[in-house]
Amino acid sequence: MKHYSKQREAILEVLRKTDTHPTANWIYEKVREKIPNISLGTVYRNLSGLTADGEILKVEVGDGFEHFDGDISPHLHLYCKGCGKIMDQKLKSDYISRVAKESDFKTDTTIYVAYGICKNCKQN
Repeated sequence: MKHYSKQREAILEVLRKTDTHPTANWIYEKVREKIPNISLGTVYRNLSGLTADGEILKVEVGDGFEHFDGDISPHLHLYCKGCGKIMDQKLKSDYISRVAKESDFKTDTTIYVAYGICKNCKQN
């Protein structure tokens, strides 16, 4: 259920303007620059709603935090186990969704995460 609110729009704007995969606390701090009286609970509720509505992705990589992504197009998340950075890599095709469709299964969301070590961590 999509609801318009100033808070929701501010959260969505923050997510769409970053190429990182921030946590709710990071988003909260950024949104507070625009809406100083927003609560962390409001940010969490809106992130939950935006995720449920398919407007953002929630990415869990096993680091104990929920990360969020404003890019909902099919893409791969590369998670570096060395530095914790999450990077996006565009996909030429959404293979898993295609296989699911061939099995008469309609996917709502597909989130791909590859784990490894980034170029910078490899060099160090």
